[in-house]
Amino acid sequence: MSIFENTEVAFKLKSNNELRKAHAMFVAVDKNWLTDFGAWSLPWAIHIPGVKSLIKNTVFAHFCGGETRKESMLTIDKLYSQNVKSILDYSVEGKEDEAEYENCFNEIMAVIDDATGNPKIPFVVFKPTGFGSIKIFTKVGAGETLNEKEQKQWDNIRRRFDEVCKKSYENDVTIMIDAEHSWMQDAADDLAVELMEKYNKKRCIVVNTLQMYRHDRLAYLKEQYAKAEKENYFIGYKVVRGAYMEIERERAVENGYESPIQPDKASTDRDYNAAIEFIFQHRDRISLFAGTHNELSCKLVMDKIKSNNLEKDVHNIWFGQLLGMSDNISFVLGSKGYNVAKYVPYGPVKDVMPYLIRRAQENTSVAGQSSRELGLIQKELERRKLEK
Repeated sequence: MSIFENTEVAFKLKSNNELRKAHAMFVAVDKNWLTDFGAWSLPWAIHIPGVKSLIKNTVFAHFCGGETRKESMLTIDKLYSQNVKSILDYSVEGKEDEAEYENCFNEIMAVIDDATGNPKIPFVVFKPTGFGSIKIFTKVGAGETLNEKEQKQWDNIRRRFDEVCKKSYENDVTIMIDAEHSWMQDAADDLAVELMEKYNKKRCIVVNTLQMYRHDRLAYLKEQYAKAEKENYFIGYKVVRGAYMEIERERAVENGYESPIQPDKASTDRDYNAAIEFIFQHRDRISLFAGTHNELSCKLVMDKIKSNNLEKDVHNIWFGQLLGMSDNISFVLGSKGYNVAKYVPYGPVKDVMPYLIRRAQENTSVAGQSSRELGLIQKELERRKLEK
Protein backbone atom coordinates (compact mmCIF):
# COMPACT_ATOMS: atom_id res chain seq x y z
CA MET A 1 0.00 0.00 0.00
CA SER A 2 1.25 3.49 -0.88
CA ILE A 3 2.20 5.68 2.09
CA PHE A 4 -0.29 8.20 0.70
CA GLU A 5 -3.18 5.80 1.41
CA ASN A 6 -2.95 6.42 5.17
CA THR A 7 -6.26 8.19 5.70
CA GLU A 8 -6.01 8.05 9.49
CA VAL A 9 -3.04 10.44 9.32
CA ALA A 10 -4.48 12.42 6.42
CA PHE A 11 -7.74 13.31 8.16
CA LYS A 12 -6.66 13.35 11.78
CA LEU A 13 -7.78 16.98 12.17
CA LYS A 14 -11.23 16.47 10.65
CA SER A 15 -14.31 15.42 12.58
CA ASN A 16 -16.82 12.97 11.12
CA ASN A 17 -19.15 15.86 10.37
CA GLU A 18 -16.40 17.78 8.57
CA LEU A 19 -15.54 14.72 6.52
CA ARG A 20 -19.18 14.21 5.54
CA LYS A 21 -19.44 17.86 4.46
CA ALA A 22 -16.23 17.52 2.44
CA HIS A 23 -17.58 14.37 0.82
CA ALA A 24 -20.78 16.13 -0.24
CA MET A 25 -18.78 19.06 -1.62
CA PHE A 26 -16.48 16.89 -3.73
CA VAL A 27 -19.49 14.96 -5.06
CA ALA A 28 -20.83 18.31 -6.28
CA VAL A 29 -17.45 19.42 -7.65
CA ASP A 30 -17.14 16.15 -9.55
CA LYS A 31 -20.18 17.13 -11.62
CA ASN A 32 -18.94 19.53 -14.30
CA TRP A 33 -22.34 21.02 -15.03
CA LEU A 34 -22.84 21.92 -11.37
CA THR A 35 -19.40 23.54 -11.19
CA ASP A 36 -20.11 25.54 -14.35
CA PHE A 37 -23.47 26.63 -12.96
CA GLY A 38 -21.81 27.72 -9.72
CA ALA A 39 -19.21 29.74 -11.61
CA TRP A 40 -22.01 31.54 -13.43
CA SER A 41 -24.41 32.04 -10.53
CA LEU A 42 -22.33 32.59 -7.38
CA PRO A 43 -21.00 36.09 -8.16
CA TRP A 44 -24.53 37.49 -8.03
CA ALA A 45 -26.09 34.89 -5.69
CA ILE A 46 -23.60 35.83 -2.93
CA HIS A 47 -25.72 38.94 -2.28
CA ILE A 48 -28.86 36.91 -1.51
CA PRO A 49 -29.54 36.69 2.26
CA GLY A 50 -28.23 33.44 3.69
CA VAL A 51 -26.08 32.49 0.68
CA LYS A 52 -22.88 34.05 2.05
CA SER A 53 -23.32 32.17 5.34
CA LEU A 54 -23.94 28.91 3.46
CA ILE A 55 -20.81 29.36 1.35
CA LYS A 56 -18.68 30.38 4.34
CA ASN A 57 -19.68 27.24 6.26
CA THR A 58 -19.12 24.85 3.35
CA VAL A 59 -16.78 25.45 0.40
CA PHE A 60 -15.09 28.50 1.99
CA ALA A 61 -14.46 26.66 5.26
CA HIS A 62 -12.91 23.76 3.32
CA PHE A 63 -10.58 25.71 1.05
CA CYS A 64 -9.86 28.90 3.07
CA GLY A 65 -8.39 29.76 6.45
CA GLY A 66 -10.75 32.64 7.20
CA GLU A 67 -11.78 36.10 6.11
CA THR A 68 -8.82 37.76 7.86
CA ARG A 69 -5.27 36.88 8.87
CA LYS A 70 -6.40 36.69 12.49
CA GLU A 71 -9.20 34.23 11.66
CA SER A 72 -6.74 32.11 9.68
CA MET A 73 -4.39 31.66 12.62
CA LEU A 74 -6.61 28.93 14.10
CA THR A 75 -6.18 26.91 10.90
CA ILE A 76 -2.44 27.62 10.89
CA ASP A 77 -2.11 26.41 14.48
CA LYS A 78 -3.99 23.19 13.69
CA LEU A 79 -1.79 22.46 10.68
CA TYR A 80 1.36 23.15 12.66
CA SER A 81 0.29 20.65 15.32
CA GLN A 82 0.79 17.99 12.61
CA ASN A 83 4.12 19.42 11.37
CA VAL A 84 2.46 21.06 8.35
CA LYS A 85 3.40 24.70 7.85
CA SER A 86 1.30 27.40 6.20
CA ILE A 87 1.58 30.01 3.47
CA LEU A 88 -0.91 32.80 4.10
CA ASP A 89 -2.34 33.59 0.67
CA TYR A 90 -4.39 36.79 0.29
CA SER A 91 -6.71 35.42 -2.38
CA VAL A 92 -8.66 38.50 -3.40
CA GLU A 93 -8.67 38.47 -7.21
CA GLY A 94 -10.07 40.35 -10.16
CA LYS A 95 -9.65 43.89 -8.84
CA GLU A 96 -8.87 46.57 -11.40
CA ASP A 97 -7.90 49.85 -9.78
CA GLU A 98 -4.87 51.37 -8.10
CA ALA A 99 -6.53 51.63 -4.67
CA GLU A 100 -7.20 47.87 -4.65
CA TYR A 101 -3.66 47.08 -5.82
CA GLU A 102 -2.28 49.25 -3.02
CA ASN A 103 -4.56 47.51 -0.52
CA CYS A 104 -3.24 44.12 -1.66
CA PHE A 105 0.33 45.41 -1.37
CA ASN A 106 -0.31 46.61 2.20
CA GLU A 107 -1.85 43.26 3.06
CA ILE A 108 1.23 41.39 1.81
CA MET A 109 3.46 43.71 3.83
CA ALA A 110 1.41 42.82 6.93
CA VAL A 111 1.71 39.09 6.15
CA ILE A 112 5.50 39.49 6.06
CA ASP A 113 5.25 40.84 9.62
CA ASP A 114 3.20 37.78 10.62
CA ALA A 115 5.79 35.45 9.05
CA THR A 116 8.85 37.12 10.55
CA GLY A 117 10.49 34.72 12.99
CA ASN A 118 7.41 32.48 12.82
CA PRO A 119 8.20 28.82 12.00
CA LYS A 120 4.52 28.20 11.27
CA ILE A 121 4.64 30.52 8.22
CA PRO A 122 7.88 29.82 6.28
CA PHE A 123 6.82 31.65 3.10
CA VAL A 124 4.83 34.67 1.95
CA VAL A 125 3.23 34.67 -1.50
CA PHE A 126 1.64 37.17 -3.86
CA LYS A 127 0.14 37.19 -7.35
CA PRO A 128 1.52 39.72 -9.84
CA THR A 129 -2.02 40.70 -10.82
CA GLY A 130 -2.67 41.57 -7.19
CA PHE A 131 -0.20 44.42 -7.69
CA GLY A 132 -1.27 45.66 -11.12
CA SER A 133 -3.32 45.23 -14.25
CA ILE A 134 -2.79 42.24 -16.50
CA LYS A 135 -3.03 44.68 -19.45
CA ILE A 136 0.05 46.56 -18.23
CA PHE A 137 2.05 43.36 -17.68
CA THR A 138 1.05 42.21 -21.18
CA LYS A 139 2.07 45.46 -22.88
CA VAL A 140 5.40 45.61 -21.06
CA GLY A 141 6.15 41.96 -21.84
CA ALA A 142 5.39 42.59 -25.51
CA GLY A 143 7.69 45.63 -25.58
CA GLU A 144 4.86 48.03 -26.38
CA THR A 145 5.15 51.74 -25.59
CA LEU A 146 3.20 52.84 -22.51
CA ASN A 147 1.34 56.14 -22.32
CA GLU A 148 1.88 58.44 -19.34
CA LYS A 149 -0.90 56.88 -17.26
CA GLU A 150 0.25 53.34 -18.05
CA GLN A 151 3.86 54.21 -17.25
CA LYS A 152 2.78 55.44 -13.82
CA GLN A 153 0.90 52.16 -13.26
CA TRP A 154 3.98 50.17 -14.28
CA ASP A 155 6.15 52.24 -11.95
CA ASN A 156 3.72 51.42 -9.13
CA ILE A 157 3.91 47.71 -9.97
CA ARG A 158 7.71 47.82 -9.87
CA ARG A 159 7.62 49.68 -6.55
CA ARG A 160 5.26 47.13 -4.97
CA PHE A 161 7.35 44.19 -6.18
CA ASP A 162 10.56 45.76 -4.90
CA GLU A 163 9.23 46.87 -1.52
CA VAL A 164 7.75 43.48 -0.58
CA CYS A 165 10.98 41.76 -1.60
CA LYS A 166 13.09 44.34 0.23
CA LYS A 167 11.05 43.85 3.41
CA SER A 168 11.27 40.08 3.02
CA TYR A 169 15.05 40.39 2.67
CA GLU A 170 15.33 42.61 5.74
CA ASN A 171 13.10 40.29 7.79
CA ASP A 172 14.71 37.07 6.46
CA VAL A 173 11.39 35.80 5.10
CA THR A 174 11.17 33.83 1.83
CA ILE A 175 8.70 35.33 -0.65
CA MET A 176 7.15 33.47 -3.59
CA ILE A 177 5.77 35.09 -6.73
CA ASP A 178 2.90 33.14 -8.27
CA ALA A 179 2.65 32.53 -12.01
CA GLU A 180 -0.04 33.94 -14.28
CA HIS A 181 -1.29 33.42 -17.85
CA SER A 182 1.53 33.09 -20.35
CA TRP A 183 0.73 36.30 -22.24
CA MET A 184 1.63 38.45 -19.25
CA GLN A 185 4.26 36.22 -17.67
CA ASP A 186 7.35 37.64 -19.41
CA ALA A 187 7.10 40.99 -17.62
CA ALA A 188 6.53 39.28 -14.24
CA ASP A 189 9.47 36.93 -14.88
CA ASP A 190 11.77 39.82 -15.74
CA LEU A 191 10.85 41.55 -12.48
CA ALA A 192 11.43 38.32 -10.55
CA VAL A 193 14.88 37.88 -12.09
CA GLU A 194 15.79 41.48 -11.31
CA LEU A 195 14.77 40.98 -7.68
CA MET A 196 16.56 37.64 -7.37
CA GLU A 197 19.76 39.34 -8.54
CA LYS A 198 19.21 42.09 -5.97
CA TYR A 199 18.11 40.13 -2.89
CA ASN A 200 19.36 36.55 -3.34
CA LYS A 201 23.07 37.20 -2.84
CA LYS A 202 23.34 35.35 0.50
CA ARG A 203 20.44 32.91 0.23
CA CYS A 204 17.25 32.45 -1.78
CA ILE A 205 14.77 35.09 -0.56
CA VAL A 206 12.82 35.60 -3.81
CA VAL A 207 11.22 32.50 -5.37
CA ASN A 208 9.51 32.52 -8.77
CA THR A 209 7.05 29.96 -10.22
CA LEU A 210 7.45 27.61 -13.19
CA GLN A 211 4.32 26.18 -14.82
CA MET A 212 5.54 23.03 -16.52
CA TYR A 213 2.48 22.74 -18.75
CA ARG A 214 4.39 25.30 -20.83
CA HIS A 215 6.81 23.65 -23.24
CA ASP A 216 9.49 26.34 -22.75
CA ARG A 217 9.86 26.26 -18.96
CA LEU A 218 12.53 23.57 -18.68
CA ALA A 219 14.79 25.52 -21.02
CA TYR A 220 13.99 28.69 -19.09
CA LEU A 221 15.02 27.01 -15.81
CA LYS A 222 18.36 26.01 -17.30
CA GLU A 223 18.94 29.50 -18.70
CA GLN A 224 18.22 31.08 -15.32
CA TYR A 225 20.56 28.68 -13.58
CA ALA A 226 23.37 29.58 -16.00
CA LYS A 227 22.75 33.28 -15.39
CA ALA A 228 22.70 32.88 -11.60
CA GLU A 229 25.85 30.77 -11.68
CA LYS A 230 27.67 33.35 -13.80
CA GLU A 231 26.55 36.32 -11.69
CA ASN A 232 26.74 34.50 -8.36
CA TYR A 233 23.31 34.68 -6.78
CA PHE A 234 20.76 32.10 -5.64
CA ILE A 235 17.51 31.23 -7.35
CA GLY A 236 14.38 29.40 -6.26
CA TYR A 237 11.34 28.00 -8.01
CA LYS A 238 7.96 26.75 -7.07
CA VAL A 239 7.49 24.03 -9.68
CA VAL A 240 3.87 23.33 -10.63
CA ARG A 241 2.12 21.72 -13.55
CA GLY A 242 -0.42 24.51 -14.08
CA ALA A 243 -4.03 24.56 -15.23
CA TYR A 244 -6.39 25.94 -17.90
CA MET A 245 -4.64 24.61 -20.95
CA GLU A 246 -7.87 25.20 -22.85
CA ILE A 247 -7.79 28.96 -22.22
CA GLU A 248 -4.17 29.20 -23.37
CA ARG A 249 -4.77 27.14 -26.50
CA GLU A 250 -7.93 29.03 -27.45
CA ARG A 251 -6.18 32.39 -27.13
CA ALA A 252 -3.25 31.16 -29.23
CA VAL A 253 -5.64 30.12 -32.02
CA GLU A 254 -7.63 33.36 -31.82
CA ASN A 255 -4.48 35.50 -31.98
CA GLY A 256 -2.55 33.40 -34.45
CA TYR A 257 0.53 32.46 -32.43
CA GLU A 258 2.06 29.13 -31.44
CA SER A 259 0.47 27.64 -28.34
CA PRO A 260 2.81 27.80 -25.34
CA ILE A 261 1.23 24.66 -23.91
CA GLN A 262 2.60 21.12 -23.99
CA PRO A 263 0.97 18.79 -26.55
CA ASP A 264 -0.25 16.40 -23.83
CA LYS A 265 -0.12 15.62 -20.11
CA ALA A 266 2.68 13.10 -20.57
CA SER A 267 4.91 15.90 -21.85
CA THR A 268 4.01 18.04 -18.84
CA ASP A 269 4.83 15.16 -16.49
CA ARG A 270 8.11 14.54 -18.29
CA ASP A 271 9.22 18.16 -17.98
CA TYR A 272 8.03 18.39 -14.37
CA ASN A 273 10.18 15.42 -13.43
CA ALA A 274 13.09 16.74 -15.50
CA ALA A 275 12.90 20.07 -13.64
CA ILE A 276 13.06 18.21 -10.32
CA GLU A 277 16.07 16.24 -11.54
CA PHE A 278 17.86 19.41 -12.72
CA ILE A 279 17.23 21.27 -9.47
CA PHE A 280 18.60 18.39 -7.40
CA GLN A 281 21.70 18.33 -9.59
CA HIS A 282 22.21 22.02 -8.76
CA ARG A 283 20.63 22.21 -5.32
CA ASP A 284 23.50 24.29 -3.91
CA ARG A 285 22.31 27.13 -6.15
CA ILE A 286 18.57 26.41 -6.60
CA SER A 287 15.84 26.06 -3.95
CA LEU A 288 12.84 23.86 -4.73
CA PHE A 289 9.23 24.20 -3.70
CA ALA A 290 7.47 21.22 -5.30
CA GLY A 291 3.90 22.43 -5.58
CA THR A 292 2.05 19.28 -6.54
CA HIS A 293 -0.93 17.07 -5.77
CA ASN A 294 0.67 14.27 -7.76
CA GLU A 295 1.75 11.38 -5.55
CA LEU A 296 4.34 10.11 -8.04
CA SER A 297 6.03 13.51 -8.17
CA CYS A 298 6.15 13.62 -4.38
CA LYS A 299 7.67 10.15 -4.35
CA LEU A 300 10.29 11.32 -6.87
CA VAL A 301 11.32 14.21 -4.60
CA MET A 302 11.43 11.87 -1.59
CA ASP A 303 13.61 9.43 -3.53
CA LYS A 304 15.93 12.26 -4.58
CA ILE A 305 16.32 13.41 -0.99
CA LYS A 306 17.23 9.87 0.02
CA SER A 307 19.58 9.12 -2.89
CA ASN A 308 21.45 12.40 -2.26
CA ASN A 309 21.86 11.48 1.43
CA LEU A 310 20.03 14.61 2.54
CA GLU A 311 18.06 15.15 5.72
CA LYS A 312 14.31 14.93 5.18
CA ASP A 313 13.97 18.53 6.31
CA VAL A 314 16.86 19.91 4.24
CA HIS A 315 16.32 23.66 4.28
CA ASN A 316 15.83 24.34 0.56
CA ILE A 317 13.59 21.43 -0.47
CA TRP A 318 9.86 21.84 0.23
CA PHE A 319 6.59 20.20 -0.74
CA GLY A 320 3.36 22.16 -1.02
CA GLN A 321 -0.36 21.59 -1.50
CA LEU A 322 -3.49 23.69 -1.29
CA LEU A 323 -5.63 23.78 1.84
CA GLY A 324 -8.54 21.40 1.41
CA MET A 325 -6.82 19.22 -1.17
CA SER A 326 -4.47 16.22 -1.00
CA ASP A 327 -4.38 16.00 2.79
CA ASN A 328 -3.21 12.42 2.25
CA ILE A 329 0.02 13.88 0.85
CA SER A 330 0.55 16.88 3.14
CA PHE A 331 -0.08 15.23 6.49
CA VAL A 332 1.76 12.03 5.65
CA LEU A 333 4.81 14.04 4.55
CA GLY A 334 4.58 16.12 7.73
CA SER A 335 4.32 13.02 9.89
CA LYS A 336 7.51 11.66 8.32
CA GLY A 337 9.51 14.83 8.95
CA TYR A 338 9.61 16.42 5.50
CA ASN A 339 9.23 20.15 4.87
CA VAL A 340 5.65 20.64 3.75
CA ALA A 341 3.40 23.70 3.64
CA LYS A 342 -0.23 24.30 2.80
CA TYR A 343 -1.40 27.38 0.92
CA VAL A 344 -3.93 28.95 3.31
CA PRO A 345 -6.08 31.37 1.29
CA TYR A 346 -7.98 34.10 3.10
CA GLY A 347 -10.04 37.21 2.39
CA PRO A 348 -13.68 38.38 2.51
CA VAL A 349 -16.00 35.64 1.22
CA LYS A 350 -17.40 37.75 -1.63
CA ASP A 351 -13.89 38.75 -2.78
CA VAL A 352 -12.52 35.20 -2.62
CA MET A 353 -15.28 33.83 -4.88
CA PRO A 354 -13.07 33.89 -8.04
CA TYR A 355 -10.47 31.82 -6.17
CA LEU A 356 -13.08 29.30 -4.96
CA ILE A 357 -14.51 28.99 -8.46
CA ARG A 358 -11.01 28.32 -9.84
CA ARG A 359 -10.45 25.64 -7.21
CA ALA A 360 -13.68 23.90 -8.18
CA GLN A 361 -12.90 24.13 -11.88
CA GLU A 362 -9.35 22.88 -11.33
CA ASN A 363 -10.69 19.80 -9.55
CA THR A 364 -12.92 19.01 -12.52
CA SER A 365 -10.21 19.73 -15.11
CA VAL A 366 -7.51 17.59 -13.46
CA ALA A 367 -8.36 14.02 -14.32
CA GLY A 368 -9.35 12.01 -11.27
CA GLN A 369 -8.61 14.73 -8.68
CA SER A 370 -12.08 15.01 -7.12
CA SER A 371 -12.64 11.26 -7.46
CA ARG A 372 -9.38 10.65 -5.60
CA GLU A 373 -10.45 13.01 -2.80
CA LEU A 374 -13.85 11.31 -2.61
CA GLY A 375 -12.35 7.83 -2.42
CA LEU A 376 -9.99 8.77 0.41
CA ILE A 377 -12.72 10.48 2.43
CA GLN A 378 -15.00 7.49 1.98
CA LYS A 379 -12.21 5.15 3.04
CA GLU A 380 -11.62 7.12 6.24
CA LEU A 381 -15.33 7.29 7.10
CA GLU A 382 -15.55 3.51 6.71
CA ARG A 383 -12.40 3.01 8.81
CA ARG A 384 -13.84 5.09 11.61
CA LYS A 385 -17.11 3.17 11.46
CA LEU A 386 -15.27 -0.14 11.82
CA GLU A 387 -13.16 1.25 14.67
CA LYS A 388 -16.18 1.94 16.85
